[in-house]
Amino acid sequence: MNDGTHRAGFVNIVGNPNVGKSTLMNLLVGERISIATFKAQTTRHRIMGILNTPEMQICFSDTPGVLKPNYKLQEQMLHFSESALQDADVLLYVTDMVETPDKNADFLHKVAQMEVPVLVLINKIDLSNQAALTTKVEEWHEALPKAEIMPISALHRFGVDNVLKRIRELLPASPPYFDKDQWTDKPARFFVTEIVREKILLYYDKEIPYSVEVVVESFKEAKDIIRIEAVIYVERESQKGIIIGHQGVALKRISSEARRELEKFFGKQIFLRLFVKVDKDWRSSERAMRQYGYDPE
Repeated sequence: MNDGTHRAGFVNIVGNPNVGKSTLMNLLVGERISIATFKAQTTRHRIMGILNTPEMQICFSDTPGVLKPNYKLQEQMLHFSESALQDADVLLYVTDMVETPDKNADFLHKVAQMEVPVLVLINKIDLSNQAALTTKVEEWHEALPKAEIMPISALHRFGVDNVLKRIRELLPASPPYFDKDQWTDKPARFFVTEIVREKILLYYDKEIPYSVEVVVESFKEAKDIIRIEAVIYVERESQKGIIIGHQGVALKRISSEARRELEKFFGKQIFLRLFVKVDKDWRSSERAMRQYGYDPE
């Protein structure tokens, strides 16, 4: 579609945890913006990635997985997901071959009431067969009769180009919302925290990754090097010991892996120093929510 009209809009991505939203976001934007690991609750913030072409600008937003909150952090994560229903020009609801429409029915009811186009993307179809997919499509058509349903495999990029084509068709005519050279609304420090947190998600088990917050205290960029100091906050002294490891080996591994990833991300040499501190029960603290950037107000 190229009728000479510039098109722009907000395409918000929602869904339950662990259905591949972040992988899809990165494919659509063409940049590694969202953390994509095998663990649920990976995304904590609403993260924007901007795809620019001469004739259009698509502002994608990845949101935390929808879940019933058990503590303050999860309440704010749910708020980020619900806010994506308010300002979307197109909504992508990502599910998979395992999930059923009755999960988080309250949220899905709000999706059903939306007036903007909704695309239900059934991900991970490579793990199933045609008969099961047909049944799954029927389930989602019954739950969201106004939505378009599109089977995809983000891992194998199957169907992703068709999703992007359909989004382009649905975008309203509009001038760009952001400068054409801008590809996200997040500052550089944000991606430092996300990359460090991703390494923690990958290398630690059980509750440890979900009890961690990362704060960049110093970010000094020179021509050929960026010097970064960041603090890993945990909720318990015992967790601090696990993060650091015997003789600091575990922390050194996280620092080394994160540094290599940051060098690829920024295209510069990185000097990274990580510290570990305890902020008791921070996930249930209103003060911590404000301090760590989760308070939507």
